Amino acid sequence: MLDTKFIRENREIVEMAMKNKSVKEVVNLDELLALADKKRDLSQKLSELNAQRNEAAKSQNIELGKQLKDEGSAIETELAEVEKNFIALMIKIPNIPSADTPIGKDDTENKVIRQWGEIPKFDFEPKAHWDLGKDLNIIDSERAVNVSGSRFTYIKGDLARIQFAIIQMALETLTNEDTLKVIAEEAGLDVSTKPFIPVLAPTFVKPAVYNRMARLEPKEDKYYIEADDVYLAGSAEHTVGPMHMDEVIPSEELPLRYIAYSTCFRREAGSYGKDTKGILRQHQFDKMEMETFAKPEDALREQEFLVAIQEYILRKLNLPHQVVHVCTGDMGLPDYRQIDVETWMPGQNTYRETHSADFMTSYQSRRLNTRYKNAEGKLEYVHMNDATLFAMGRILIAIVENYQQADGSVLVPDVLKKYMGTTEIIK
Repeated sequence: MLDTKFIRENREIVEMAMKNKSVKEVVNLDELLALADKKRDLSQKLSELNAQRNEAAKSQNIELGKQLKDEGSAIETELAEVEKNFIALMIKIPNIPSADTPIGKDDTENKVIRQWGEIPKFDFEPKAHWDLGKDLNIIDSERAVNVSGSRFTYIKGDLARIQFAIIQMALETLTNEDTLKVIAEEAGLDVSTKPFIPVLAPTFVKPAVYNRMARLEPKEDKYYIEADDVYLAGSAEHTVGPMHMDEVIPSEELPLRYIAYSTCFRREAGSYGKDTKGILRQHQFDKMEMETFAKPEDALREQEFLVAIQEYILRKLNLPHQVVHVCTGDMGLPDYRQIDVETWMPGQNTYRETHSADFMTSYQSRRLNTRYKNAEGKLEYVHMNDATLFAMGRILIAIVENYQQADGSVLVPDVLKKYMGTTEIIK
């Protein structure tokens, strides 16, 4: 959520953000600011009435006290309605894109920043992961369909072991300050190398909390459990981001960094017929997600550091990839700046998104009321970042397709061998 003062002083920028982000419902800023003024006036009037009530109580003027109480109750009722209408409009206004964010209508206008690694050349026709998975008996979608329905799968055998190896490698990387120093130095970043705190995150999230995270919409893509009035989270940061809502984080704890693991759920509404084969787009999948809280002056570098970690991990896995600056039309509502990483998938002969890094500035923390005390002792909203470390299904696809061999086997990436105890998935 944006600051009302910012909206009042930067109307053209806010209106341009709504246009460039292609929001479904453009907010009338005149209506919004009129509600803000009315909210302020009613709050001030209520404060004055309460002061008068206190004076009446001191002088034991019961009749005046009752009159003021009735007037106050009427104002409180009106104020609650105004605040409800005000918030309903405020939460529809998107975050302002950063100055360097490309202007574009959809993902076709995203900009490639850099590329790493050579696209592998095979002396045989490379297979897609769904064929390799069936041949090696490591991906079983047919039985999963019988048990759970479409877009569910069983990950089996050595591929399941690779997933656990990835988790172990990732935790060793993000909890080791020496490794994080190397990553920062390689990226040329002057940034804190404070380690991440591992978290096993809940998968249930209350509707009000989901809304405060600005990640509830589109609701049709979420699984809702009516009996308990909860949603199944679509990503780990959806429940890690609100961990400190309505709290003041001690300044000395910033940046506060978490690496969260959870199973995630998405209905994939609107993707009918898209990526139905394999495990790229599933209703249930596992993710490791980085979530950080930082001081405003450090938060942009924090995003660059998260992207540097993503690239470091992919280089360790020796997977060709490209870093992409996401355009306005492809960004999320709360995002100020979004960077994606796309990894080469030989079986599909294209790059596919495997990672995303979203910098929200204070847009989420304002809704969550997550603050810290700055150097002057004044309460200020923290700035929040979230970034994929691994969307497990997608990184498994990249490994299987890039490391496939002519005899149908799949080699294990060197960095994972010490966790696996083997060098290849045998046919």
